[in-house]
Amino acid sequence: MGWPTTGTEPVELLVGQLFDVLEMPADAGRAVLRRLPGTGPVALLRAGRDGNRRIERPKLLMLIAAGGAEELPEILEWLEWGALAPDLGARGAGERMPAPAVPTYSAAGEPSSRGFGAREAAGWLRPPRPGRAAENSLPTTGIGAGIGDVGGAPDLIRLVSAAATECHRARLLRARKGQSDRADGDQPLAFSNASRMSAGTRPRSFTL
Repeated sequence: MGWPTTGTEPVELLVGQLFDVLEMPADAGRAVLRRLPGTGPVALLRAGRDGNRRIERPKLLMLIAAGGAEELPEILEWLEWGALAPDLGARGAGERMPAPAVPTYSAAGEPSSRGFGAREAAGWLRPPRPGRAAENSLPTTGIGAGIGDVGGAPDLIRLVSAAATECHRARLLRARKGQSDRADGDQPLAFSNASRMSAGTRPRSFTL
């Protein structure tokens, strides 16, 4: 696809040049994909090793416009999420992500193979489209950004709003099922939607 890589084995994509990455647990990410069908390329990172990090559960990696990772903390503060969405992160300049296999396409331009190869840590859920430059078809902010204004992708603020909401909901659901996240050093689940509404601290993202 002509994207910059580390040139090592296993192959990794360099982040921060053509795109940044929005990262979240797979259960929350799949809910975001149902809400926002035009996000752009999305990869699934399976549990295991990711460079020097240990991934305890699968994650979704959503490609966003370069520079978006730097904007994430301010967007979360503006949406009144702050530290209440600890599962939502980003990879920006100087970072990398596992490289999924290059997708193949049918004569009609539809992806004809997906998933993981034998040595791959990540596979495409929504592969990049042929002939569409990554930097021109990804969620972004700024002049011209808006729902459907950038290659059919939602603007970055709307994407982050949906992602923060679904990350919070997924944590509450896992806690209800007894799947504690405390072993990873995450903060306790102290706020339900109802309690935050009664306290007047519900984030705007619940109303978008």
